Amino acid sequence: MTLRVGTMRLACMFSSILLFGAAGLLLFISLQDPTELIPQQVPGVKFNIRLQQPHHDFPPGSSQGGDFKALTEGGTQDLSSRAPRGLHLLVPDQPQAHLNVGARLRPRQRRRRLLIKKMPSAAAILANSSAGPSVRPAPRALDGHWLSLHRRQQERKRVMREACAKYRSSSSRRAVTPRHVSRIFVEDRHRVLYCEVPKAGCSNWKRVLMVLAGLASSTADIHHNTVHYGGALKRLDTFDRQGILHRLSTYTKMLFVREPFERLVSAFRDKFEHPNSYYHPVFGKAILARYRANASREALRTGSGVRFPEFVQYLLDVHRPVGMDIHWDHVSRLCSPCLIDYDFVGKFESMEDDANFFLRLIHAPQNLTFPRFKDRHSQEARTTARIAHQYFAQLPVPQRQRTYDFYYMDYLMFNYSKPFADLY
Repeated sequence: MTLRVGTMRLACMFSSILLFGAAGLLLFISLQDPTELIPQQVPGVKFNIRLQQPHHDFPPGSSQGGDFKALTEGGTQDLSSRAPRGLHLLVPDQPQAHLNVGARLRPRQRRRRLLIKKMPSAAAILANSSAGPSVRPAPRALDGHWLSLHRRQQERKRVMREACAKYRSSSSRRAVTPRHVSRIFVEDRHRVLYCEVPKAGCSNWKRVLMVLAGLASSTADIHHNTVHYGGALKRLDTFDRQGILHRLSTYTKMLFVREPFERLVSAFRDKFEHPNSYYHPVFGKAILARYRANASREALRTGSGVRFPEFVQYLLDVHRPVGMDIHWDHVSRLCSPCLIDYDFVGKFESMEDDANFFLRLIHAPQNLTFPRFKDRHSQEARTTARIAHQYFAQLPVPQRQRTYDFYYMDYLMFNYSKPFADLY
């Protein structure tokens, strides 16, 4: 009897131990993060991502596609250094291009949204671009074209940043003042800041901004005087400091530049080879009085007939008889690109591609394209490299060199080649 009772007690004790052990195991499992029980991702496994195409129902001024990383053969490559805050593109896990992951990632981490900066993907641009009246190219051709424009932007901004770092290292530490932004025009609906560079398509860019702002239905309907003297577009320096800094940090900032010698010749032809009620009496009279020996009374009275070599003498004179003008001032002074981090750098020489690419990036209306018409003196040929060479051929070599030195920072920052072989 005593032996039987001892055996029963031992069995009860053993059963109790098993029950407590099972309960402890269940409690331990319940307290674990379920993601810890899933096998970890080992190094070297590739994850597939695809840039998401933006929706078309965003309100004006909001941009899902303001930022991006351009896809390259080796993975991804950041297209710029800093994006306007608030412009992000969500990238879900979709099969397209491969991204190498060299460290362990939890499934929860892999599901995290990636915030990719600067511009929308090529797929997003294609979704928002219009075929126009011409035949739409094959998808592969379009995709390659947009990616080449992405890479072009990346290279332009890299060159500009390197020039600033080398020659204007103190600029980044200076505070932005109203003077630095006095040439920047504001379009609030699409959150665009445009720095005006005269003789680099600025009249037509202002027309585009007016259409974007809802002030006109077509760029063709806007007269030259309305563009420049109508006061329809706001300048950034008209806002208070908080408004200036807010727009600089959240809007898409862009400028368009032009080969400096061509821009200078274009300005001279426009202002001095045609009747002009401002430039002839203000600049022409002073230039003729200082640099033309035995100028006629009529020339001194009207200021008409300034020759290109006389104009260049005025430009290079440190004691100019009349001040500088925005039409031939340096881009580095007009737009302060070493102080303001521009998101988009376009060029006059590739205007159609660059301009329409930018309009797709900001989700402009699909029927809005950059106008091709010449704003003034429409019967006269545009200033080309050949025409600029003809004007500069009138100058002696030392004066050409001094003019090149005068615009050296513009040549360097925007990666323009030397226009004459004898320049150094």
